Amino acid sequence: MTKRSLTLLALLSCTVLATGCGKKEEAAPEEPSTTPVIEVGGEEPAPEPSEEEPVEEEEETREGMYRSELTNEWLDESLKNQRPIAAMVDNEKTALPHYGLSTADIVYEMTNSTMNQGVTRFMVMVKDWEKIEQLGSIRSVRPTNLQIAPEWNAVVCHDGGPFYIDLFLKNDFVDHFSGTFSRVNNGKAREFTEYILPGDLEKNFSNSNVDREYNQYYIGPHYQFASEKNPVDLSSDSNAKDAKRVDLPFHHNNPFLEYNESDGLYYYSEYGSAHVDPGNGNAQLCFKNILIQNAYLEKLDDNGYMYFHSVDSNRDGYYITNGKAIPVTWSKIDDMNPTRYYDMDGNEIKINTGKTYVALVPEGDWGDLKIE
Repeated sequence: MTKRSLTLLALLSCTVLATGCGKKEEAAPEEPSTTPVIEVGGEEPAPEPSEEEPVEEEEETREGMYRSELTNEWLDESLKNQRPIAAMVDNEKTALPHYGLSTADIVYEMTNSTMNQGVTRFMVMVKDWEKIEQLGSIRSVRPTNLQIAPEWNAVVCHDGGPFYIDLFLKNDFVDHFSGTFSRVNNGKAREFTEYILPGDLEKNFSNSNVDREYNQYYIGPHYQFASEKNPVDLSSDSNAKDAKRVDLPFHHNNPFLEYNESDGLYYYSEYGSAHVDPGNGNAQLCFKNILIQNAYLEKLDDNGYMYFHSVDSNRDGYYITNGKAIPVTWSKIDDMNPTRYYDMDGNEIKINTGKTYVALVPEGDWGDLKIE
């Protein structure tokens, strides 16, 4: 894909899309002295079969329920059109323990700064957000998140961010709540005390013109899920390799995921310890699917601010499930369209029912990724 490079000042003069939800004003920190560049980027009778053809099983249905577009798990039908949220969660060690991540549907992890050994931040996707007891702690957002969240038509929940986000917040397809959540007295500095608590999101929706349900910018279903009766088995793929442990090349927190054969899930650890959720009985964060993307990282200034080119094409990646991994390529044509993943034959992959972990790894660190 050929990319266009425009300065931020030129981009600010462009009209991105037509009308949409009203935008909320948000304070921005002091601007650096330089202006960075961001890429925006009549039929014959059929012959008698020689052997019995397989009969495709009918999809199971349950009265009053539907399959979640985030996990393919069963949810109450009343949630079908409800937009998910995308919450920005601090992943500095001081922010631990995290609350609510073990009950999320999808967790993105990506480099958040070129400083501090490339400290990461989580973007946590939750469909049934009315059940949140405590989620966070909530921190600032980056441009990359404001390009990925729209592919889910998700409402971004954060607390501010650098001036680089202003361009993206102007897009009609971006809705967000900033700095409007609860404070918890946890004995830490103020920046580590903001959490989403019961009632916070209801209040935010009621006090804004942000749609609770999918709006005109929702493209439609995202992941392609295999049937639970016929799950994805990567062992038959000629490109498959063992994936009992996955070490991500995020050098600040050194995260890894270990496969548990007894339940078929990958369990997440960082900073040398299992990642547990005290808000959910100290359950360890775990996933059925892992998607890893090799992404080009652009440094924006000397203050650590950076930008992933999440709109790109034919980039390397991996899909991992049930103890096996296969190489894939990934592409995303614009902010609102979903990231698509393809096998080595160019077919869009299917993933298994369950929660998914997605990592955006800087191109320069891709060689340090370990899957074994």
